[in-house]
Amino acid sequence: MGGMSQANMMKQAQKMQQELARMQAELEESVFTAAAGGGAVKASVNGKHELTALEIEPDAVDPEDVEMLQDMVIAAVNEALRKVDEASSANMAKLTGMKGLPF
Repeated sequence: MGGMSQANMMKQAQKMQQELARMQAELEESVFTAAAGGGAVKASVNGKHELTALEIEPDAVDPEDVEMLQDMVIAAVNEALRKVDEASSANMAKLTGMKGLPF
């Protein structure tokens, strides 16, 4: 087995599992914020992909153009969610030493 005993492999696997659990817990507690419309709309999500805050500047509310506000909200939320995914991928890369898993 390439000089590594089965017991050592098990210890290494357990260590990786513990580290992954620690990183996941840390990620879930993190908050990721993104803005759209020049900061007119800000969305915050946690590491569980839950929207935790949404801020809309009063001047972004135009009853004649609700679609623009909707687009800004969607853009801000999606960008915040992308940040969660990027942080998750970065954590996995730290743990495995590669960018993603080879599936």
